[in-house]
Amino acid sequence: MNQEVKQEANQEANQEAKQPVKLAGTVSIPVVDSSSADSFSLAGSSSKAERSPQLLMQALLNELAAHSEPVSMARLCKRLGVRMSSLLRCVAALSEDIIAGVAGLGLLQRLQLGERELLQLTDKGRASLARVEPEVESEFESAVGATQPVQVRRHTVSGAGPAVIDTVAEEVPVALVYNGISHAVMMASPLALEDFAIGFSLSEAIVDSCRQIYDIEIIGNAAAAAGQGVELRLTIAAVCFVRLKEKRRLLAGSSGCGICGIESLKAFEAALPAPAALDLSTRLSATALLKAFAAMPQFQTINALTGAMHAAAWADLDGNILMLREDVGRHNAMDKLIGAMAITEQQSGQARPAGFVMMSSRASYELVQKAARAGMPVLATISAPTSLAIKIAADAGITLIGFVRDASFVSYTHTARILALQD
Repeated sequence: MNQEVKQEANQEANQEAKQPVKLAGTVSIPVVDSSSADSFSLAGSSSKAERSPQLLMQALLNELAAHSEPVSMARLCKRLGVRMSSLLRCVAALSEDIIAGVAGLGLLQRLQLGERELLQLTDKGRASLARVEPEVESEFESAVGATQPVQVRRHTVSGAGPAVIDTVAEEVPVALVYNGISHAVMMASPLALEDFAIGFSLSEAIVDSCRQIYDIEIIGNAAAAAGQGVELRLTIAAVCFVRLKEKRRLLAGSSGCGICGIESLKAFEAALPAPAALDLSTRLSATALLKAFAAMPQFQTINALTGAMHAAAWADLDGNILMLREDVGRHNAMDKLIGAMAITEQQSGQARPAGFVMMSSRASYELVQKAARAGMPVLATISAPTSLAIKIAADAGITLIGFVRDASFVSYTHTARILALQD
């Protein structure tokens, strides 16, 4: 097979240019299954995680994204360092064809040019892989390990459909350990974990600055794709650790953690941010707000594949999205955004641009808490806030906005920050 692949790849440049036509027939190819990771072998790979089908599928999509024209399967085998059988199994999961009775994800298309079989991305595939503009930092690369292909059947009142391959979001336990002491276990997406560690530490007031975090060690990240846990080991300043031990609580969290581990109502009240003086220096126009929310879905690359991810994004006052993070938990997404922005500020030496935070979720009181601690003056969400979220936002000087739709939204607190259209 290696000789055949090499021969075909070398002859590619000498082939006559013919109009590609879509393959009419189907081939019986085994369906990619998460339990068959060992059937793939990337060149140079040594660990099971590196041979995972998710990694090979992502590498295939990335390779196709780099070409505007269809690419021969023989050339792809050579470029990726895999056998044709391994490539075909990926094609079965990713193509728009129905193979052996199973429909793929529709991200790529099989074509035929003479005797050669070619692949190219579909519009859906390009949309899901579309990288954001250079100035926007996203987590596109994290789709590997954050998603899992599964075989499903879709049902209607007429009955069950054929077996198809769908993509679901990974959710794994992530333990945060400070100076050797376990503090929290959260259910989260195994991506942007350094951002998460820093953002959680800041939003939970464990540290006051990311400079007080001396080291972060991620243990078990490669095993996350298998559903195993990840441990984030942080070394923090002694003064912060002493403070943490005084108020330490163990969070047995879910993806929507609430007040887990707080032992009394008095402790809960003490955890709320203190009332803040209202600063109206940030003024937000309705046009900028609606523009940012309209643009947000195109940056949610993992949610486009799974439909299960929340997003937290920072936009400037013109409505341009500057940074976005995704996670199965809305609070985790906010923590990751806070952490990523803190890292950027520290590395650049510049304060973040004036703007607002936006969430693809409801506004819970925890999100308002985190926004207050991060100094975010405006929090806008696609759904409703809770009564406690409104109270905390009012006390903390935060403009809270909900129900952001195509041409409307609802403001709940400190509406003086919102510019009227004529302004």
